[in-house]
Amino acid sequence: MTDTLKIALAQLNPTMGDIAGNLALLRKARAEAAARGADLVIASEMVITGYPTEDLVLKPMFLEAAESALQALALDTADGGPGMIVGGPWRQDPTARPPLYGKVYNTAYVLDGGKVTTHRTKHDLPNYGVFDEKRVFGAGPLPGPVNFRDVRLGVMVCEDMWKPDVSECLEESGAEILIVINGSPYELDKTEERIQLAVQRVNETSLPVIYVNQVGGQDELVFDGASFILNEDNGLACQLPAFEEALEVTEWYRGPAGWTCNPAHREAPAGGMEPIYGALMLGLRDYVNKNRFPGVIIGLSGGIDSALTAAVAVDALGPQRVHTVMMPSPYTSQESLDDAAEAAQLMGIGIDSVSIEPAMQAFNTMLQPILNGAAAETNAGDTTEENIQARSRGLTLMAISNKLGYMVLSTGNKSEVSVGYATLYGDMVGGFNVLKDLYKMMVFDLARWRNQVLPKGALGPAGRAIPERIITKPPSAELKPDQKDEDSLPPYAVLDDILKCLIEGEESVDAIVARGHDRELVNRVWRMLELAEYKRRQACPGVKITRRAFGKDRRYPITNAFRGPA
Repeated sequence: MTDTLKIALAQLNPTMGDIAGNLALLRKARAEAAARGADLVIASEMVITGYPTEDLVLKPMFLEAAESALQALALDTADGGPGMIVGGPWRQDPTARPPLYGKVYNTAYVLDGGKVTTHRTKHDLPNYGVFDEKRVFGAGPLPGPVNFRDVRLGVMVCEDMWKPDVSECLEESGAEILIVINGSPYELDKTEERIQLAVQRVNETSLPVIYVNQVGGQDELVFDGASFILNEDNGLACQLPAFEEALEVTEWYRGPAGWTCNPAHREAPAGGMEPIYGALMLGLRDYVNKNRFPGVIIGLSGGIDSALTAAVAVDALGPQRVHTVMMPSPYTSQESLDDAAEAAQLMGIGIDSVSIEPAMQAFNTMLQPILNGAAAETNAGDTTEENIQARSRGLTLMAISNKLGYMVLSTGNKSEVSVGYATLYGDMVGGFNVLKDLYKMMVFDLARWRNQVLPKGALGPAGRAIPERIITKPPSAELKPDQKDEDSLPPYAVLDDILKCLIEGEESVDAIVARGHDRELVNRVWRMLELAEYKRRQACPGVKITRRAFGKDRRYPITNAFRGPA
């Protein structure tokens, strides 16, 4: 009987659809683990293909490529080195042709001795928030343990750990160690929630838990890794870092009470602003690199949103891959010009200047016959003229992007996008939005934090990155004389609280009023939120931070007449 075991936790960053690249990642991890004496290497959910696959997993040739890679990886284990547990898709009937809904399974494979020895399919399919696995996957049966070199392992796939059914079934059928392979994306306070769920499973089964999570960005999702091991006494034996790849070989021994992991690497989870900023950096870096953009271009306005976006971009990609443009209009203050220039200097990035005044005048001249003189030569007017300014800037950025190949970063925050305080085809243009899920007050908090801390893994300069005046001055779109955001919006602290209640909390108007907010203001914010749905539907993706990000997390109809009880 085996009484000792060396188990490697492979916290990897796969790329969606790069099956050959993901196979190479797994082989590299296995080789390193073998050199360190590992018996078993555990990687994350759907690591062969990347995760989440969405409808790619319904394409037969995609499945065939994944199956070929899995067989090649299995053959590697004929060398007498470590076995592997890896995630990938499984077709019960390889001859099945589309439509494949419910005929493909999210699966954990056990590889050893040159072959796939067995597999276990995901039982509990998440169908909420960003997940709609019931759309593409079939649900597997409650699993029994797998035998790996005389040790009975209870293998689960991600959501299977979130409820007691699967772990209890594994414990009752003789599992000795619980193993969970995961594709669990980052959200605020998610790390602690995972630990608490694992504690519940340990308490129910008296078995240790190995939790291996994916790391990396995939569209709007960021997977933070932070893999861990809990012993049967709930002691934390291992905690891997967040937002970076890691491989840790852990040592296990069988005692009178069962299997125990010796103390291994334990990295205390970061708190405060650090994990949020880390998620923004990783999400942007992977979106840019995995989509093979040489760099990014940002309209640097002298305001807080574009400054923080630039800081994250410099930290994620390095100054040499960040290009900025100041696009002044007649309403741009000298203060904004100076602040943008100082921000670029602090971050070590270049800044060009392109005046949009000629474009504004051209549009006014072009439109004057149709608008019956409403577009006056002085550029004074209503939101039509304001939007022309924003769209002139958007057109300018996209032209530079087309020539240089750099991706435009949109800079709107969640507060503004929520209430439609953004111009479609103007400041909303871009391929990615770093701040998309950040409320305005958090934007200020992150800017202050970044000025005090050089984030882990950052490629930007230490010290202040954002001029203090950018943080302290009243926010303004500068689309007309002496404009301030609070001319059109309530104070951001008030607005953010109301929006959190409406979006994350789905609270009623009465409940929000009971928090101390004015009823008329709450109703006004709610109306703005609903009316701006058509804009958000056309917005670019951005890093998900909260439990209710715009996009897959919150799917509201555009045509929507509901306004609450009469």
